Amino acid sequence: MSEENFEELSQLKENYFRKQKEEQKRLQAEMQLNSMVKSVLTEEARERLNNVRLVNKELYLNAVQAILYHARSGNIEGKLSEEQLKQVLAQLGSKKDFKIKRK
Repeated sequence: MSEENFEELSQLKENYFRKQKEEQKRLQAEMQLNSMVKSVLTEEARERLNNVRLVNKELYLNAVQAILYHARSGNIEGKLSEEQLKQVLAQLGSKKDFKIKRK
């Protein structure tokens, strides 16, 4: 095996392990986030939020941020119901502006 091949193989191995480590960190962060959200939402609300995650990742992340912010600041008493989650999603989703230009 030539030295070039050895270097290339070494780099590929490094990249593989780096990607594995990054993926592991991402999964761990996602699990921690899910754990925090689980303590604040009812089962139905959590199911709805998971459906939103599949359809619109940006809206999901914004909703999770807002929910956790309000939970930490003490604005949420008990668990958030599905109806309350719908209101949060509606408020966050209505902030999009669409501009259509016709030529």
